[in-house]
Amino acid sequence: MAPWKLPLLVAAIAVPIVAAFLLGGGGVGVAAGALVTAAIIVIAVRQRPMGPIGTAPTASARRRLLLVVDRPLEDVAPIPEASDSAEVLVLAPASIGFLDRWASDLEGARREAQQRLVVTVASLAKAGIAAEARVGDEDPVQAVEDAIGGFAATDVVLVTAPADRDSAAAEAAAELEGRLRTRFRWLVLSDPPAG
Repeated sequence: MAPWKLPLLVAAIAVPIVAAFLLGGGGVGVAAGALVTAAIIVIAVRQRPMGPIGTAPTASARRRLLLVVDRPLEDVAPIPEASDSAEVLVLAPASIGFLDRWASDLEGARREAQQRLVVTVASLAKAGIAAEARVGDEDPVQAVEDAIGGFAATDVVLVTAPADRDSAAAEAAAELEGRLRTRFRWLVLSDPPAG
């Protein structure tokens, strides 16, 4: 943090409280202090760590592919990173709806994620590629960060729907592009033709 930011932050916290004590008395000052404290807590809780994810692969590192599927991958041809010599982990974020989250009903989201995993792992197996599979956090960036803690990937491929159908996909891809130390690629799968 730049040296000038700390005094500015202290002033932003202290000035409203002191002004409330001076202008409104003890009760108003305490209320202002409580509001400032609540605002700090809300801001702190909403902040996400923005540090780099993973470590840069070395030239001698065995190829390890983390394949994050937000849609099932039925054809592995667009994934040249997947080969029989690579260790592959397929990760499917569990897309939890707003009401499901509040009701703690995660079964539907986990079932959909597992279906994406089954289709993708079967497609990889058909191509002769063995893969491990896991259901991950609903946020693809968080899911990748969690997975890379135990699986030192050299390549990460994010498979999503087009950005016009999934606006969060573009945001996740941009954040992963900026934060990952490993090679990253965003693969957009278009919808199959209706027929």
